[in-house]
Amino acid sequence: MASDNASVSGRFRRYAKVTGTMGNLAVKMAGERYLGLKVDREKHAAELRDALGGLKGPLMKVAQILATIPEALPREYAEELANLQTDAPSMGWLFVKRRMAAELGADWQSRFASFEKTAAAAASLGQVHQAVSHDGQTLACKLQYPDMANAVEGDLRQLKLILSLYERYDNAISTGEIHQELAERLAEELDYRREASNMRLYAHMLKDEAGANVPTPLDDLSTDRLLTMTWIDGMRLKRFIEETPDQDARNAVAVNMFRTWYVPFYYYGVIHGDPHPGNYTIAEDGSVNLLDYGCIRLFRPNFVSGVIDLYKALRDGDNDLAVRAYENWGFTGLDQDAINVLNIWAEFIYTPLLEDKARPIQEMRSGSHGREVAMKVYEELKRIGGVQPPREFVLMDRAAIGLGSVFMHLKAEVNWHQLFEGMIDDFDEKALAKRQREAAQLCGIPDNIYRHDASAS
Repeated sequence: MASDNASVSGRFRRYAKVTGTMGNLAVKMAGERYLGLKVDREKHAAELRDALGGLKGPLMKVAQILATIPEALPREYAEELANLQTDAPSMGWLFVKRRMAAELGADWQSRFASFEKTAAAAASLGQVHQAVSHDGQTLACKLQYPDMANAVEGDLRQLKLILSLYERYDNAISTGEIHQELAERLAEELDYRREASNMRLYAHMLKDEAGANVPTPLDDLSTDRLLTMTWIDGMRLKRFIEETPDQDARNAVAVNMFRTWYVPFYYYGVIHGDPHPGNYTIAEDGSVNLLDYGCIRLFRPNFVSGVIDLYKALRDGDNDLAVRAYENWGFTGLDQDAINVLNIWAEFIYTPLLEDKARPIQEMRSGSHGREVAMKVYEELKRIGGVQPPREFVLMDRAAIGLGSVFMHLKAEVNWHQLFEGMIDDFDEKALAKRQREAAQLCGIPDNIYRHDASAS
């Protein structure tokens, strides 16, 4: 009990540090905006990163999410938050033994041939230990940190504070839907049985993709807060890039990444919303090992139609189709000014798909062009009074931007147009809805496990 109290009091101290840092940010931003005071944003952003990085819990993950949303935070803050470490300090062995006993019972060690005392990886919500089953199979045991439900609740209050501070800084983007979407996704990430269902779903969706590897969950060694799965060997993206000068091999990995993310989306309406490099590794043959299935979203079939329709609208210069596409996404009350502004960003995102040639994901490899486009959109949104992005837009945009960053690091030059056209060539909204229902039944997913299922269409 004393250790639990210590944990709670320690979390309160850390929250106090974060809250104080955020309050300090509010004061400085107000001084900069209204009094013309000079703020050392880079120094203060580093302080904010340090405050957030000390927290095990979803707030660190939220900070990384915010860092990927164009202009959701001033540049200096976004860059610092993007550098938050995912390999946080892990729980010690005595603590791990107590947690494992709470999940599998006092004799839990007898259920494994061996269990590594030191975590193989530690992140915001839990840590992973390698183990071996009695039949010699290497396993990954993902163990959730204690009291994460309360941590989510507290961290989401912090998130609301961060977003409200941003809206005081500028109202170009209304953040209410962003908060609601992230809140639901973070709550879902705590349910490891749900993640096991997501894993089975991905194994089904990617069964014909040689470039994608999905672990298998072991239900008899899993609980709501412990997920045991088969271990898949691979190297981190950074190491792969450092050790692989061959551009053809890098391009092949980029193609595998593209298909691992977008075959599920265009055939089943499912997106993995977190392409952070900690969530996958690269196998020896260049295939992608997708390791984490917490941040998964199922989309309405007509939302997927909207994504394809916007591509066709930009390709054909069809303004009416663009309007219909944005409405399918969930944007409301858009006038022509707003459509024109959204099209600036859409054209930047879709351009690699529109050009039928091998090319980098961005012609300007530094990424500065992306920032320039984002700033132009941001200034135009301010001019017209702002917009409220629909909830579904948050993870979809995050996946696109996150994958684009990976492709830039790989320096990949691929014919994205042909990849994309091959996926949407025979798209049919009703067929997608049918595949969603069949996949859910096959993978043992209850009808109500997703809040936004195929019946919404």
